[in-house]
Amino acid sequence: MEYLKVSSKSSPASVAGAIAGLVKDGVPVNMQCVGAGAVNQAIKAVAIARGFLIPTGVDISCAPTFSDVEIGGESRTAIRIAVYVHRIAAPAAVAPQGSAEAVDA
Repeated sequence: MEYLKVSSKSSPASVAGAIAGLVKDGVPVNMQCVGAGAVNQAIKAVAIARGFLIPTGVDISCAPTFSDVEIGGESRTAIRIAVYVHRIAAPAAVAPQGSAEAVDA
């Protein structure tokens, strides 16, 4: 499984663009972060990506898990974040007050 690797130096806006692009293409999105700063940037990216996607009728949520990874011959604990896609139903049209549809006879 492929992961977007997010570091503490990653730009949340750039990661958000990657998340939104993958979601629009129907590709599963998973991120991997090592360290608190990296997790912070990843969560900011998810929040920004939601702002990009909601107007298109798509919402996202995420779920974190722990994972042991080897970096430079050293075992480290990473946070892996799975992004889930939710389709949003279009809001029902609301008749303005005072219109014929909104008046009870």
